Amino acid sequence: MNAPATRLDGRRILLVEDEYFIAQDLRRSFNEAGADIVGPVPTLADALLQLERADKIDAAVLDINLRGEMVYPLVDRLMEANVPVVFVTGYDASEIPARYRHIARCEKPLSMDRLLGALRLA
Repeated sequence: MNAPATRLDGRRILLVEDEYFIAQDLRRSFNEAGADIVGPVPTLADALLQLERADKIDAAVLDINLRGEMVYPLVDRLMEANVPVVFVTGYDASEIPARYRHIARCEKPLSMDRLLGALRLA
């Protein structure tokens, strides 16, 4: 996993995931890949606060449904700031509103290699 093609050295990644064990696995994997993680945070309100407080965010990895609340207001803010986003979700592409379908989507259960690759391309 830590081959040069999957390294994220120095990139600040906002991690928004409401499932504790998934969030911790992602955090650990991103840290091993050299990323600096902002979060993980489990709610939309926490994510928006982290976005306001952060000096810099290079990319964001977002679950779409956070305890029944959709993450799209955060996505809009990230898009306005030209921050690349990758969705980590169980949602099918057809369930995502058309304006967000261009965003890379990694389905749960996750392949970390695919997710790290999507982040490198973002």
